[in-house]
Amino acid sequence: MNLLQKIQLAIRFTGLPNVLRAVRYAWRRDRLERRFAPPKIKGDWQGPGRLQEAVPAPAGADVRFQWARLELRFLAPDLLRVTWHPGQLPADYALAPNEWPEVSPTLRRDGDGWCLDSQELSVALSAEGGLSFFSAAGELLHRAEPPQWRGPAWRQEAPLDEQERIYGLGERAAGLNLRPGEYAMWNRDPGGSYTPGIDPLYICLPLYLGLHPGGSYLLFYENSHAGHFRFAERAEVHFEAGCPRYYLIPGPPARALERYADLTGRPPLPPRWALGYHQCRWGYRSSEDVREVLAGFAEHDLPISAVHLDIDYMNGYRVFTVDRSRFTDLAGMARNLEEQGVRLVAILDPGVKAGPDYAVFREGGASHSFCTTPEGKVLLAPVWPGWSAFPDFGQERVRTWWGRHYAQFLEQGLSGFWHDMNEPAAFVAWGAPTLPRCLRHTLEDRETDHGEAHNLYGLLMNRAGYEAQRRYRPGRRPFTLSRSGWAGLQRYAWTWTGDTASTWANLRQTVPTVLGLSLSGLPYSGPDIGGFSGDPSAELYTRWFQLAALLPFFRAHSALGASRREPWAFGRPTLDAARTMLKLRYRLLPYLYTLAWQAGQSGAPLVRPLFWPAGDDPDLWDVDDAFFLGDALLAAPVLEEGARSRSLTLPAGRWYDFWDDESREGPAVIELPAPLERIPLLVRAGSVLPQEEAGCLELHLYPPASGDGGGGALYSDAGDGYGAGRLDIFSLAWVKDGLLELACQERALAGYRGALLERPYAFPYRRLGVHLHGLQIGRAWVDGKEVAVEDGVLQAAPFNKLRLEVRFVAQ
Repeated sequence: MNLLQKIQLAIRFTGLPNVLRAVRYAWRRDRLERRFAPPKIKGDWQGPGRLQEAVPAPAGADVRFQWARLELRFLAPDLLRVTWHPGQLPADYALAPNEWPEVSPTLRRDGDGWCLDSQELSVALSAEGGLSFFSAAGELLHRAEPPQWRGPAWRQEAPLDEQERIYGLGERAAGLNLRPGEYAMWNRDPGGSYTPGIDPLYICLPLYLGLHPGGSYLLFYENSHAGHFRFAERAEVHFEAGCPRYYLIPGPPARALERYADLTGRPPLPPRWALGYHQCRWGYRSSEDVREVLAGFAEHDLPISAVHLDIDYMNGYRVFTVDRSRFTDLAGMARNLEEQGVRLVAILDPGVKAGPDYAVFREGGASHSFCTTPEGKVLLAPVWPGWSAFPDFGQERVRTWWGRHYAQFLEQGLSGFWHDMNEPAAFVAWGAPTLPRCLRHTLEDRETDHGEAHNLYGLLMNRAGYEAQRRYRPGRRPFTLSRSGWAGLQRYAWTWTGDTASTWANLRQTVPTVLGLSLSGLPYSGPDIGGFSGDPSAELYTRWFQLAALLPFFRAHSALGASRREPWAFGRPTLDAARTMLKLRYRLLPYLYTLAWQAGQSGAPLVRPLFWPAGDDPDLWDVDDAFFLGDALLAAPVLEEGARSRSLTLPAGRWYDFWDDESREGPAVIELPAPLERIPLLVRAGSVLPQEEAGCLELHLYPPASGDGGGGALYSDAGDGYGAGRLDIFSLAWVKDGLLELACQERALAGYRGALLERPYAFPYRRLGVHLHGLQIGRAWVDGKEVAVEDGVLQAAPFNKLRLEVRFVAQ
């Protein structure tokens, strides 16, 4: 895209006045940054020098070098915090409150160095400051060279195993394996449309998972300053400031992600409706537009759970306002939608339009709640409403003030909020599309600049929004969708893959991007179906829809002027294919809701790479065009134009085709049929897959191979709020030839405040059906009494133990 095309596009989307503001702001920003530039640092990089002394400390050791100090602390036997000084300690926004168990590692001499051992993880310290981390089995997991400093900046290198793969770093438009590659740590709006290879994006997280033949580990650098990571023969890490502090967790991957969730917080259980389908468009300009869209879903027999309002609903794009000429009765519309089972979600941006006639701006100015320049003036930058100020979310009082404005929308019946532009983004004619690095922020009781606060900005806005929803609507669970964030984001918000271009390449990119977010501790994400900008073909839209239906966040959205994304906009074949996936999504809600509950218990992502959970099959390390949805399902989306079949590297075990029950054995490379109307989808043998149909529960049984067992789980509650819940555990096993046993046991759950519930949640389904796949049911017994089987389906009340006498389907 040449300069003229960029200008035309900017005028089309933001308007000529904002384009002129963008020029003026870029000039002002550059002038500020030149005037308040930090002094240039001269000299060479300096290491810590020779080891002088190592002494035991609570849960670790303190080590003194010639020019540096090192603190080693075990927070848990398999979680080690490494802190080098000098350098400013980080603000602890990423970390969740936690009472860690007491750990008493042993410190012993090891040649001219030292060794600190917790039995589950040991670290060897060389006399020069190098650290080598070993698993409980004695395998070398990771080796880090000592950091080097030059002024406030620091860098560190680590040799990588020849076969080592690297995953994570938040949201990336790259392959699942990030090696080789170089990646920036600076949350950034790529500008309305991006394609594979663009870096950085909206959510840059300084953590990665290393996987190699000797084992696996997770590294999290608790540093919000700008930085970059480079992976080649070595891992190279560089930050512009802050102390070198990181956490190392040994694998396997599933266990490492669970421990990371202990450290940074587990995602709260979302309201059940959030796992349904969301419809959005930049261009729903009135209540009548929304009503017409809802009528289309009803007319075409398409289920829907939420409608999102983009900036069209605001009065002059001012945050916390409503254009009453076009949305005359927002509360009435929200009430009408909820009566139809549809929730209303509204976008909010952090920029507050400057002007004496705007109450939010007056309040923020009077309470000193906005970010200021080094001269103490409120910084104004152009965004959608024009010149705008930006709240300083690092202060609790500012988050509380901001959160008070959510109350009016909650009172009007909104069910959730969509935080956009919170990298934070600004309109610029050139240079970085954000605020000046010299901008002043306060992180609770400490002043700092935008260089440290930038990556924290979205996280803290989300915290403000989440806490406001808990405060002003305590009986319901918050729902927040955010474009940006940092480590700990999972405690407050979901995310999506942002403003992707409508291309096959971006459809293909969706899978590794979502998997990378999952491996970065963010379990809820998904794409804009069809891409945000551009006009997808019917085939591209269909394949995107099929993929998104099996991801945690399921939403269609598009830019102003792009083709519509409602399922009926592409003709009958596409509509029929979308309806199939929509109804499948809603049938799978019991399974998805159970996965969401499990994510809150263990931090396990809903969407997982094929090497999950152990990472012990190298043939699966580079597969980034397929994924697990929980333990039971394997999705192999079609990502190439015109394809009507696709190959798949199948993990070990027996797998059933979801659509026709054909079984396949892995490990193998197989070819799967992929007609346009459906996505290749497999079910793991031994799975008990709960589905819902017309308010009734259906358990779909996929028999394990001979000698193997299996099972599943079902979490149920009211779907919102903090009342009672129940967990039903299913086990599936052959008890003798031809006799398959399904057993069910309810497990007692703790309530919201931790006590066991005196009145557990009653089984919520009035009828229970049992479907056996791959085999035919001959006779069936429920709790010892024989029951009838009709058309291969057993209908029963809730049971403790079910036995099925089965016979193989003739092939």
